[in-house]
Amino acid sequence: MSRERLVESVVYQSALLLDGRDFQGYLELCEPDFRYVIGAYSPEIRREMVWLDHDKAGLQTLFETLPRHNSDHSPLTRHVTVYRVEVATDGASASAISALQVFRTALDGGATELYAVGKIHDSLRIADGQARLSRRHIKLDTRMLGIGSHIPL
Repeated sequence: MSRERLVESVVYQSALLLDGRDFQGYLELCEPDFRYVIGAYSPEIRREMVWLDHDKAGLQTLFETLPRHNSDHSPLTRHVTVYRVEVATDGASASAISALQVFRTALDGGATELYAVGKIHDSLRIADGQARLSRRHIKLDTRMLGIGSHIPL
């Protein structure tokens, strides 16, 4: 499998794992020094707002404490389209930019709505025929998420 295809596979697999609430599987796709950031640019304050910023251990804690959070428990479904993959000349790292659409299906009534839209900027390391996430920065266009779900997008 080409390095570009390895990167695409990890990006798509990460969405499937989060959709299935397989948080341990998601963390296994990540390097030990993984960093996860969600933000959005606010034209009102003319700066980037950071809504979530965790390392791998922080995400692990977030996943373990999800039952104690006051949050929206409606299931989220991610639709990801990889736009671009760039592999470093040495083949040991890569970056990817993907479109992200997140849909939420309400628990009371089952109506599905578009919840968030943005882009995923991933950095990955490639070794021994595997690609693993080292950084994920989600840049949302959506800025109104209500109380949110506490589950990474």
